[in-house]
Amino acid sequence: QVQLVESGGGLVQPGGSLRLSCAASGITSSIYSMAWYRQAPGKLRELVSNIMSSGSTYYTDSVNGRFTISRDSAKNTVYLQMNNLKADDTAVYICNVYTVQRSDYWGQGTQVTVSA
Repeated sequence: QVQLVESGGGLVQPGGSLRLSCAASGITSSIYSMAWYRQAPGKLRELVSNIMSSGSTYYTDSVNGRFTISRDSAKNTVYLQMNNLKADDTAVYICNVYTVQRSDYWGQGTQVTVSA
């Protein structure tokens, strides 16, 4: 049983911060990458950030400089620290794990709402 459980979402004012967590369990293959996607109503799912097994990271331009991705490899947990949040960051944030054997796993998502 593979599970990806996200937490840390919620309602925050513009300029505020949140830290998302995603704990993966039941994955027997080595992990190639862990990522955060987001999807807002009427929009395509967007890759926000990922971190590779090598430790390299990627951020989409709209969050670069505001968000930081990190991981705890021993716990198979990935985090997304989100600072200076904007209304446009409002979305369901979805955790993804991709394994070296090319299996793709997705969490259920956690809602982030940025509103005054």
